[in-house]
Amino acid sequence: MENQEARRSNTEQRSTKKSIPPYMKAISGSLGGVMEACCLQPIDVIKTRLQLDRSGAYKGIVNCGATVTRTEGVRALWKGLTPFATHLTLKYALRMGSNAVLQTAFKDSETGKLSNHARLISGFGAGVLEALVIVTPFEVVKIRLQQQKGLSPELLKYKGPVHCARMIIREEGLLGLWAGAAPTVMRNGTNQAAMFTAKNAFDIVLWNRHEGDGKVLQPWQSMVSGFLAGTAGPLCTGPFDVVKTRLMAQSRGAGELKYNGMFHAIKTIYAEEGLLALWKGLLPRLMRIPPGQAIVWAVADQIIGLYERRHLYDAPI
Repeated sequence: MENQEARRSNTEQRSTKKSIPPYMKAISGSLGGVMEACCLQPIDVIKTRLQLDRSGAYKGIVNCGATVTRTEGVRALWKGLTPFATHLTLKYALRMGSNAVLQTAFKDSETGKLSNHARLISGFGAGVLEALVIVTPFEVVKIRLQQQKGLSPELLKYKGPVHCARMIIREEGLLGLWAGAAPTVMRNGTNQAAMFTAKNAFDIVLWNRHEGDGKVLQPWQSMVSGFLAGTAGPLCTGPFDVVKTRLMAQSRGAGELKYNGMFHAIKTIYAEEGLLALWKGLLPRLMRIPPGQAIVWAVADQIIGLYERRHLYDAPI
Protein backbone atom coordinates (compact mmCIF):
# COMPACT_ATOMS: atom_id res chain seq x y z
CA MET A 1 0.00 0.00 0.00
CA GLU A 2 2.79 2.40 0.90
CA ASN A 3 4.59 1.59 -2.34
CA GLN A 4 1.41 2.33 -4.30
CA GLU A 5 0.95 5.65 -2.52
CA ALA A 6 4.56 6.58 -3.15
CA ARG A 7 4.28 5.67 -6.80
CA ARG A 8 1.08 7.71 -7.17
CA SER A 9 2.69 10.68 -5.43
CA ASN A 10 5.70 10.44 -7.72
CA THR A 11 3.43 10.19 -10.74
CA GLU A 12 1.42 13.24 -9.66
CA GLN A 13 4.62 15.25 -9.25
CA ARG A 14 5.75 14.35 -12.75
CA SER A 15 2.30 14.96 -14.27
CA THR A 16 2.30 18.54 -12.94
CA LYS A 17 5.30 19.24 -15.16
CA LYS A 18 4.08 17.31 -18.18
CA SER A 19 0.61 16.83 -19.57
CA ILE A 20 -1.06 15.42 -22.64
CA PRO A 21 -1.37 18.17 -25.28
CA PRO A 22 -4.96 19.03 -26.25
CA TYR A 23 -4.30 18.14 -29.89
CA MET A 24 -3.61 14.52 -28.91
CA LYS A 25 -6.92 14.32 -27.08
CA ALA A 26 -8.60 15.89 -30.10
CA ILE A 27 -7.07 13.26 -32.40
CA SER A 28 -8.06 10.41 -30.09
CA GLY A 29 -11.64 11.69 -29.95
CA SER A 30 -11.98 12.11 -33.72
CA LEU A 31 -10.80 8.54 -34.40
CA GLY A 32 -13.26 7.24 -31.83
CA GLY A 33 -16.02 9.25 -33.50
CA VAL A 34 -15.41 7.60 -36.89
CA MET A 35 -15.75 4.15 -35.34
CA GLU A 36 -18.92 5.13 -33.45
CA ALA A 37 -20.61 6.55 -36.56
CA CYS A 38 -20.07 3.44 -38.65
CA CYS A 39 -21.43 1.13 -35.96
CA LEU A 40 -24.41 3.05 -34.62
CA GLN A 41 -25.95 5.05 -37.48
CA PRO A 42 -29.08 2.80 -37.82
CA ILE A 43 -30.02 3.41 -34.18
CA ASP A 44 -29.74 7.17 -34.73
CA VAL A 45 -32.05 6.97 -37.77
CA ILE A 46 -34.64 5.02 -35.73
CA LYS A 47 -34.39 7.52 -32.87
CA THR A 48 -35.03 10.44 -35.22
CA ARG A 49 -38.00 8.73 -36.88
CA LEU A 50 -39.57 7.95 -33.49
CA GLN A 51 -39.11 11.52 -32.28
CA LEU A 52 -40.76 12.90 -35.43
CA ASP A 53 -43.65 10.41 -35.33
CA ARG A 54 -46.81 12.28 -34.25
CA SER A 55 -49.38 9.83 -35.63
CA GLY A 56 -48.18 6.60 -33.99
CA ALA A 57 -47.03 5.04 -37.25
CA TYR A 58 -44.20 3.24 -35.44
CA LYS A 59 -44.98 0.90 -32.51
CA GLY A 60 -41.48 0.86 -31.07
CA ILE A 61 -37.83 0.46 -31.93
CA VAL A 62 -38.08 -2.96 -33.59
CA ASN A 63 -41.23 -2.03 -35.51
CA CYS A 64 -39.68 1.24 -36.65
CA GLY A 65 -36.53 -0.47 -37.90
CA ALA A 66 -38.53 -3.21 -39.63
CA THR A 67 -40.90 -0.70 -41.24
CA VAL A 68 -38.08 1.45 -42.57
CA THR A 69 -36.28 -1.61 -43.93
CA ARG A 70 -39.43 -3.05 -45.52
CA THR A 71 -40.67 0.16 -47.13
CA GLU A 72 -37.40 1.91 -47.95
CA GLY A 73 -34.72 -0.76 -47.99
CA VAL A 74 -31.82 -1.56 -45.66
CA ARG A 75 -29.79 1.38 -46.96
CA ALA A 76 -32.35 3.74 -45.43
CA LEU A 77 -31.01 2.82 -41.98
CA TRP A 78 -27.78 4.56 -42.96
CA LYS A 79 -29.44 7.73 -44.23
CA GLY A 80 -27.44 10.79 -43.27
CA LEU A 81 -24.27 8.75 -42.60
CA THR A 82 -21.94 11.21 -44.35
CA PRO A 83 -22.96 14.26 -42.27
CA PHE A 84 -23.26 12.06 -39.18
CA ALA A 85 -19.75 10.63 -39.50
CA THR A 86 -18.24 14.02 -40.37
CA HIS A 87 -20.15 15.63 -37.54
CA LEU A 88 -18.99 13.03 -34.99
CA THR A 89 -15.37 13.26 -36.12
CA LEU A 90 -15.30 17.04 -35.78
CA LYS A 91 -17.46 17.03 -32.65
CA TYR A 92 -15.26 14.65 -30.70
CA ALA A 93 -12.10 16.44 -31.83
CA LEU A 94 -13.52 19.75 -30.59
CA ARG A 95 -15.01 18.19 -27.45
CA MET A 96 -11.86 16.41 -26.30
CA GLY A 97 -9.55 19.24 -27.32
CA SER A 98 -11.55 22.09 -25.78
CA ASN A 99 -12.19 20.10 -22.61
CA ALA A 100 -8.43 19.53 -22.26
CA VAL A 101 -7.76 23.26 -22.73
CA LEU A 102 -10.42 24.22 -20.17
CA GLN A 103 -9.21 21.62 -17.67
CA THR A 104 -5.67 22.98 -17.97
CA ALA A 105 -6.98 26.49 -17.31
CA PHE A 106 -8.92 25.38 -14.22
CA LYS A 107 -6.19 23.23 -12.65
CA ASP A 108 -4.79 24.34 -9.32
CA SER A 109 -1.62 26.29 -10.10
CA GLU A 110 0.26 24.80 -7.14
CA THR A 111 -0.79 21.14 -7.09
CA GLY A 112 -1.78 20.72 -10.74
CA LYS A 113 -4.94 18.90 -9.61
CA LEU A 114 -8.43 19.38 -11.05
CA SER A 115 -11.43 19.56 -8.71
CA ASN A 116 -14.72 17.89 -9.56
CA HIS A 117 -16.34 21.32 -9.75
CA ALA A 118 -13.76 22.46 -12.29
CA ARG A 119 -14.21 19.21 -14.22
CA LEU A 120 -17.96 19.83 -14.46
CA ILE A 121 -17.45 23.38 -15.70
CA SER A 122 -14.87 22.24 -18.25
CA GLY A 123 -17.22 19.57 -19.55
CA PHE A 124 -20.14 21.98 -19.78
CA GLY A 125 -18.01 24.53 -21.62
CA ALA A 126 -16.83 21.90 -24.09
CA GLY A 127 -20.44 20.82 -24.68
CA VAL A 128 -21.63 24.37 -25.32
CA LEU A 129 -18.77 25.02 -27.75
CA GLU A 130 -19.36 21.81 -29.72
CA ALA A 131 -23.11 22.50 -29.83
CA LEU A 132 -22.69 25.93 -31.39
CA VAL A 133 -19.76 25.24 -33.71
CA ILE A 134 -20.36 21.67 -34.88
CA VAL A 135 -23.43 19.86 -33.61
CA THR A 136 -26.32 22.18 -34.49
CA PRO A 137 -25.65 22.77 -38.22
CA PHE A 138 -24.66 19.16 -38.86
CA GLU A 139 -27.67 17.77 -37.02
CA VAL A 140 -30.05 20.09 -38.87
CA VAL A 141 -28.79 18.62 -42.17
CA LYS A 142 -28.78 15.06 -40.79
CA ILE A 143 -32.34 15.29 -39.45
CA ARG A 144 -33.70 16.85 -42.64
CA LEU A 145 -32.19 13.93 -44.58
CA GLN A 146 -33.39 11.30 -42.11
CA GLN A 147 -36.99 12.49 -42.04
CA GLN A 148 -37.34 12.00 -45.80
CA LYS A 149 -39.15 8.76 -46.65
CA GLY A 150 -38.20 6.71 -49.67
CA LEU A 151 -35.01 6.20 -51.67
CA SER A 152 -35.98 7.50 -55.13
CA PRO A 153 -33.87 10.66 -55.69
CA GLU A 154 -36.56 12.31 -57.82
CA LEU A 155 -39.04 12.11 -54.92
CA LEU A 156 -36.71 13.56 -52.31
CA LYS A 157 -36.44 17.27 -51.62
CA TYR A 158 -32.84 16.99 -50.45
CA LYS A 159 -30.45 15.04 -52.69
CA GLY A 160 -27.55 14.88 -50.25
CA PRO A 161 -25.79 16.71 -47.39
CA VAL A 162 -24.36 19.57 -49.47
CA HIS A 163 -27.59 20.04 -51.44
CA CYS A 164 -29.56 19.97 -48.19
CA ALA A 165 -27.37 22.66 -46.59
CA ARG A 166 -27.64 24.84 -49.71
CA MET A 167 -31.43 24.48 -49.81
CA ILE A 168 -31.78 25.39 -46.14
CA ILE A 169 -29.62 28.51 -46.60
CA ARG A 170 -31.54 29.50 -49.74
CA GLU A 171 -35.00 29.04 -48.19
CA GLU A 172 -34.37 29.97 -44.57
CA GLY A 173 -31.15 31.94 -44.51
CA LEU A 174 -27.85 31.02 -42.89
CA LEU A 175 -29.43 30.92 -39.43
CA GLY A 176 -31.64 28.07 -40.65
CA LEU A 177 -28.65 25.79 -40.06
CA TRP A 178 -28.78 26.77 -36.39
CA ALA A 179 -32.43 25.88 -35.80
CA GLY A 180 -32.77 24.34 -32.35
CA ALA A 181 -29.50 25.81 -31.10
CA ALA A 182 -30.81 26.59 -27.59
CA PRO A 183 -31.93 23.05 -26.64
CA THR A 184 -28.82 21.66 -28.32
CA VAL A 185 -26.61 23.85 -26.12
CA MET A 186 -28.49 22.76 -23.01
CA ARG A 187 -28.39 19.09 -24.02
CA ASN A 188 -24.71 18.96 -24.96
CA GLY A 189 -23.49 21.14 -22.12
CA THR A 190 -25.26 19.01 -19.51
CA ASN A 191 -24.27 15.78 -21.22
CA GLN A 192 -20.56 16.57 -21.37
CA ALA A 193 -20.40 17.95 -17.84
CA ALA A 194 -21.84 14.66 -16.58
CA MET A 195 -19.90 12.44 -18.97
CA PHE A 196 -16.36 13.70 -18.32
CA THR A 197 -16.93 13.75 -14.56
CA ALA A 198 -18.51 10.28 -14.51
CA LYS A 199 -15.86 8.75 -16.79
CA ASN A 200 -13.07 9.95 -14.50
CA ALA A 201 -14.94 8.70 -11.43
CA PHE A 202 -15.60 5.25 -12.89
CA ASP A 203 -11.95 4.91 -13.98
CA ILE A 204 -10.85 5.58 -10.40
CA VAL A 205 -13.48 3.44 -8.66
CA LEU A 206 -13.39 0.46 -11.02
CA TRP A 207 -9.79 0.35 -12.24
CA ASN A 208 -7.79 2.60 -9.89
CA ARG A 209 -6.73 4.58 -12.95
CA HIS A 210 -5.96 8.24 -12.24
CA GLU A 211 -5.53 10.74 -15.04
CA GLY A 212 -1.87 11.19 -15.89
CA ASP A 213 -0.62 8.12 -14.01
CA GLY A 214 0.59 6.37 -17.18
CA LYS A 215 -1.70 3.38 -16.72
CA VAL A 216 -3.28 2.18 -19.98
CA LEU A 217 -6.66 0.53 -19.53
CA GLN A 218 -7.61 -2.53 -21.50
CA PRO A 219 -10.15 -1.67 -24.25
CA TRP A 220 -12.89 -3.59 -22.44
CA GLN A 221 -12.22 -1.62 -19.26
CA SER A 222 -12.53 1.67 -21.15
CA MET A 223 -15.74 0.41 -22.72
CA VAL A 224 -17.26 -0.37 -19.32
CA SER A 225 -16.37 3.08 -17.93
CA GLY A 226 -17.52 4.84 -21.08
CA PHE A 227 -20.80 2.91 -21.21
CA LEU A 228 -21.65 3.71 -17.60
CA ALA A 229 -20.66 7.38 -18.03
CA GLY A 230 -22.90 7.66 -21.08
CA THR A 231 -26.13 6.52 -19.38
CA ALA A 232 -26.96 9.55 -17.21
CA GLY A 233 -27.13 12.18 -19.96
CA PRO A 234 -30.06 10.78 -22.00
CA LEU A 235 -32.24 10.45 -18.89
CA CYS A 236 -31.62 14.06 -17.86
CA THR A 237 -31.69 15.68 -21.28
CA GLY A 238 -34.50 13.78 -23.06
CA PRO A 239 -36.81 16.82 -23.40
CA PHE A 240 -34.01 18.96 -24.82
CA ASP A 241 -33.25 16.27 -27.40
CA VAL A 242 -36.88 15.89 -28.50
CA VAL A 243 -37.34 19.66 -28.77
CA LYS A 244 -34.06 19.98 -30.66
CA THR A 245 -35.20 17.39 -33.19
CA ARG A 246 -38.62 19.01 -33.68
CA LEU A 247 -37.13 22.50 -34.14
CA MET A 248 -34.49 21.26 -36.57
CA ALA A 249 -37.00 19.28 -38.62
CA GLN A 250 -39.41 22.13 -39.33
CA SER A 251 -38.67 24.21 -42.40
CA ARG A 252 -39.38 27.92 -42.62
CA GLY A 253 -39.85 27.46 -46.33
CA ALA A 254 -42.90 25.25 -45.72
CA GLY A 255 -45.04 28.03 -44.22
CA GLU A 256 -45.90 28.98 -40.63
CA LEU A 257 -43.75 27.32 -37.98
CA LYS A 258 -45.46 25.08 -35.45
CA TYR A 259 -42.84 25.73 -32.74
CA ASN A 260 -41.52 29.22 -32.05
CA GLY A 261 -38.67 28.26 -29.77
CA MET A 262 -37.47 25.88 -27.08
CA PHE A 263 -39.95 26.78 -24.32
CA HIS A 264 -42.88 27.08 -26.73
CA ALA A 265 -42.03 23.64 -28.14
CA ILE A 266 -41.88 22.05 -24.68
CA LYS A 267 -45.24 23.60 -23.77
CA THR A 268 -46.87 22.57 -27.06
CA ILE A 269 -45.60 19.00 -27.00
CA TYR A 270 -46.71 18.57 -23.39
CA ALA A 271 -50.18 19.99 -24.14
CA GLU A 272 -50.76 17.99 -27.32
CA GLU A 273 -48.97 14.70 -26.65
CA GLY A 274 -48.46 14.42 -22.91
CA LEU A 275 -45.46 14.44 -20.60
CA LEU A 276 -43.94 11.18 -21.84
CA ALA A 277 -43.72 12.60 -25.37
CA LEU A 278 -40.83 14.73 -24.11
CA TRP A 279 -38.86 11.51 -23.69
CA LYS A 280 -39.75 10.03 -27.08
CA GLY A 281 -36.82 8.16 -28.54
CA LEU A 282 -35.25 7.64 -25.09
CA LEU A 283 -34.72 3.90 -25.52
CA PRO A 284 -32.89 4.22 -28.87
CA ARG A 285 -30.84 7.04 -27.32
CA LEU A 286 -29.88 4.67 -24.51
CA MET A 287 -29.12 2.06 -27.15
CA ARG A 288 -26.89 4.51 -29.02
CA ILE A 289 -25.20 6.92 -26.61
CA PRO A 290 -23.78 4.55 -23.94
CA PRO A 291 -22.48 2.06 -26.57
CA GLY A 292 -21.19 5.04 -28.55
CA GLN A 293 -19.28 6.32 -25.54
CA ALA A 294 -17.96 2.81 -24.94
CA ILE A 295 -16.58 2.70 -28.50
CA VAL A 296 -15.14 6.23 -28.38
CA TRP A 297 -13.37 5.75 -25.06
CA ALA A 298 -12.02 2.33 -26.04
CA VAL A 299 -10.22 4.05 -28.92
CA ALA A 300 -9.37 7.32 -27.15
CA ASP A 301 -7.97 5.73 -23.99
CA GLN A 302 -5.62 3.52 -25.97
CA ILE A 303 -4.22 6.48 -27.92
CA ILE A 304 -3.96 8.75 -24.87
CA GLY A 305 -2.52 6.01 -22.66
CA LEU A 306 0.14 5.03 -25.18
CA TYR A 307 1.09 8.68 -25.66
CA GLU A 308 1.52 9.06 -21.90
CA ARG A 309 3.80 6.06 -21.65
CA ARG A 310 5.91 6.87 -24.69
CA HIS A 311 6.29 10.63 -24.36
CA LEU A 312 5.60 11.63 -20.75
CA TYR A 313 7.52 8.88 -18.98
CA ASP A 314 10.91 7.36 -19.57
CA ALA A 315 9.59 3.83 -19.08
CA PRO A 316 6.23 2.09 -18.70
CA ILE A 317 4.81 2.24 -15.18
